Amino acid sequence: MRKVVLKLDILDEKVKQKAMTNVSSLFGVDSVAVEMKDKKLTVIGDVDPVSVVSKLRKICAAEIVSVGPAKEPEKKDAAAGDKKKKEEEEKKKAEALKAAYLAYQQQQQQQYYYQQQQQQQQQQQYYQYNNPPYSYSYDSYPQQPIAYYQYNNNPPAVTPYYTRVVQDENPNSCVIC
Repeated sequence: MRKVVLKLDILDEKVKQKAMTNVSSLFGVDSVAVEMKDKKLTVIGDVDPVSVVSKLRKICAAEIVSVGPAKEPEKKDAAAGDKKKKEEEEKKKAEALKAAYLAYQQQQQQQYYYQQQQQQQQQQQYYQYNNPPYSYSYDSYPQQPIAYYQYNNNPPAVTPYYTRVVQDENPNSCVIC
């Protein structure tokens, strides 16, 4: 891990954005920071300083100020109270994650149930459309009283529903017509 500090001639935010995007595209860059007051760019990561400067010189003038090891923040020994607080926070996070997961799982189950219901309805509609009823009874005609059918002994003539054959579905049909 290296910390490379560069001095740039940055005039506005547009140049700053271009510089940050170009440097962040390099392999091995962990973080990029720009200080507009001092016009300094700080790059942290396993990256060659010369390649960073060559990439930046296409946008603006760049000079290497310093190259050195990246300082890791010093770890302080946590007291017993700090450990308890961290454990409590971790427990709260774990409980929150469990609650979120359960809510997500319940939502997924509801969506699955809703999709199954829709598929069943579509299948029923498809079946009813493609398989019309051919047996008719007196109960299917509520507009006439039952006595009418008993007197005449003939139910009204009903034509069965036939499926409509579309030209696209018929392999023997003519495409031009």
